[in-house]
Amino acid sequence: MLLPFKLRTGLLAACLSFPLISCGGGGGSDPEPTPTGPVVVSAAAGAPESRLACFKGVANTECNLRIYQVMVEAFADGDPAADYGTGYGTSPHKGDLAGITNALDDIKSTGVNAIWLTPIFESARITGQDEWASRLDATGYFTSNFFKVDPKFGTDAQFRALVDAAHARGLYVFLDGVFGHYKSNLAASPTGKLPKNGSCTNVGGGSYAPGTLQACADYADPATLAFFQEVAAHWITTYKIDGWRLDQAYQVPVASWAALRQTVATASAATTYTNAANAAVNPLGHLVAEIWSGENDIQARGYGTNAAPALQSSFDFPGRYRVVQTLAGEEAVASSRKSNLPATTLGEVYATYAAYPDHAMPNLMLTNHDLVRFGDLIQRAGLGNPDQDGYWLRHKAAFAFLAAHSGPVTLYYGDEIGQEVPGFAAQVTNNCAVAGLCDDHVSRTAGKTTGLSARESDLKAHVAKLLALRDTNPALAVGSRTHVYSDKTLYIDRKDAGANRVLFVLNTGTSEASVTLKASVIGSPGDLTDLVDGTTLTAGTDGYAITVPALTGRFLKF
Repeated sequence: MLLPFKLRTGLLAACLSFPLISCGGGGGSDPEPTPTGPVVVSAAAGAPESRLACFKGVANTECNLRIYQVMVEAFADGDPAADYGTGYGTSPHKGDLAGITNALDDIKSTGVNAIWLTPIFESARITGQDEWASRLDATGYFTSNFFKVDPKFGTDAQFRALVDAAHARGLYVFLDGVFGHYKSNLAASPTGKLPKNGSCTNVGGGSYAPGTLQACADYADPATLAFFQEVAAHWITTYKIDGWRLDQAYQVPVASWAALRQTVATASAATTYTNAANAAVNPLGHLVAEIWSGENDIQARGYGTNAAPALQSSFDFPGRYRVVQTLAGEEAVASSRKSNLPATTLGEVYATYAAYPDHAMPNLMLTNHDLVRFGDLIQRAGLGNPDQDGYWLRHKAAFAFLAAHSGPVTLYYGDEIGQEVPGFAAQVTNNCAVAGLCDDHVSRTAGKTTGLSARESDLKAHVAKLLALRDTNPALAVGSRTHVYSDKTLYIDRKDAGANRVLFVLNTGTSEASVTLKASVIGSPGDLTDLVDGTTLTAGTDGYAITVPALTGRFLKF
């Protein structure tokens, strides 16, 4: 969501000031040396990791979620009667539910199996509110009625049709739940419940006063939890949604999250719908938190502990920053210089998971509606433009890393076609909100599903192929992970789920890389089969001679 200015700048300062524990990677350490001779790997660098829920090699639908995020007000106009006409970002702000329904086949063709919609609930205008309040209304993140579809997005019937159409295509549907704040004209629930207003909580546990026309929830009063339990259950039992993305989840105490998780589980167990296989199923009941901070805050404010578990999944912001720092650059690259970092940085994605309890399912992503698009970050770091091959290869490399991730992943609409904001790369600081070019909303562009260029179509097809690998190779989504080797440009993991075993080999450099892998590393002298191009590698006297083109990930099954 678009945060109040004071909180937004505070979070940004935290990201810039404490890179080792929150948003950054190696803290500006010197890059790893490039190997001076042929790389020969005789043994794995690490031990198998199988503690977390998605590393156990056991089939788990939530671990294989491939979520497509849509910014409702920006994505697509399918109903001329349902428009905001204002908002943050560069779109025409005419997005609506009908536009999303019309695009479901295109979304499905990306290889995803779920869709997340930013808040769709009514944000009723308050007499005298200014243009900035109206722009905030369009985001949906300060709602005034949690039980009604915003008429500027469509109707209750249109939302029901969207959910039914998504389910018929094998897509789960998640709504964005803002259970910690709302607009000051909040309507009561159908049973007359209202939350108690209080101070707002920031990610560090401190408090601040809500903005004009805004209010925050006080969970010390039982009425607040009761209200949001009714919200959480209503959209599952009435519309059969499959769960919630939880905005600023740190605003809700973990004990309340545990109670809300049970509410969602109970409502889901009591509800059924017919899926794409014509089977009666329960809604998934999945919850994923947004806690834009480091792993320690994510654990404390979202996951809870082994003894007192709260939420089952949270977006992997620490991991996301390491991926973009390696294959592009972070938003603050001008000051942090964190771009094109060595491939060893990718290992830190998994190192942060040591902070999490056993049930945790980190959800890895590249972009969301509060971040700069991956394509614009490539350009900001000076690593390529859309008219250069490297721009597209960096996208493919990043999506390869996501496809190999044990746990759910999320794609932000447009990243699958390399979307960028033309003319935007360097950070805009003067009146950026007026032009829709602030870093925290510039990615809210209009969606594009037709009229793709050859390069856009090629990237989308490649992403779809990579994501499909997760269905046929469970080792990718739920497998244990063994780190085999990494240096400045080469990164190798082994993934295991029973008899399904895959080597993931990623070259983050701009020239071809070669490595010889001893057969002992995989425990078998059998052939390796490339899951993307179908080629086969046979072990020679010295082992497997593996070559990886520049900025390419290979998935080698054995």
